Amino acid sequence: MSLPPTSASCTQGSTAGSSSPDTSSASPGSKRCAIHQPNLFPRLSTLAKLFASDCWVVLDDVQFARRDYQHRARLARLNAPHAHQWLSLPTHLPNGRPTLISEGRLVEPLKSCRRVAERVQQHYGRSAHWKAVETALEPVLDRIGTTDRTADIAESSALALLASVGWQGEVVRSSDLPARVGRSQRLADLAAATGSTVYLCGTGGARYLDVEPFAEQSITVLPFRTPTVAPVWQSAREVSALWALASIGPRNLARALRGVASEHHNAAEPHA
Repeated sequence: MSLPPTSASCTQGSTAGSSSPDTSSASPGSKRCAIHQPNLFPRLSTLAKLFASDCWVVLDDVQFARRDYQHRARLARLNAPHAHQWLSLPTHLPNGRPTLISEGRLVEPLKSCRRVAERVQQHYGRSAHWKAVETALEPVLDRIGTTDRTADIAESSALALLASVGWQGEVVRSSDLPARVGRSQRLADLAAATGSTVYLCGTGGARYLDVEPFAEQSITVLPFRTPTVAPVWQSAREVSALWALASIGPRNLARALRGVASEHHNAAEPHA
């Protein structure tokens, strides 16, 4: 079941609405898919992978991991990206350790709402791009007020960041798609269920992924990497993309994301 690419509250106020990835050079019928858990204000490396995709499959029916990013994010100081602080949403796991991401429930929503608002403003309130950060923050605070599902709040935070840079892709949830068991087989089935021909594979997945199930369904596995030299990318795998948004603003961030997306789009094209 397809979901809207962003909620109405996410799309309002975007200053980069025309900056979605350029797919004009893609081969006819090609479609890029990213499969990733909902992360709270995801890292720039994660945001870049989602931005480069035509479809984000929100992986919401796997086990919740307390040491992962499903309910927490590292907020970096505006002028010191290597100095960061955890922002966490206290989450109750009703089924203990086997609890799925979609089953996690927020503890003390009002307190969490205040904490999120205060921490984000403390870190980025003095930024010249605070309005863009505030626009991305608002739908997340609204979501905390309407649901206790941590996954929904994390998903809304990613969509808000994507909206700030003009992404116009499709969003579906893994819990709504058919897939067989087996880690690689399941990912291949999810990609196939969306009609994708290219699967963007992050550095974590590359360590275990078996490409054979993808090849059987004519899906190309494309390793996804982000730059490391430019200042905005140096902490991309560590801190929330909120820092990049506050540091360089939505237009420059969208430009940086388009550059990375274009490189991967070109890499996926067949060569004569």
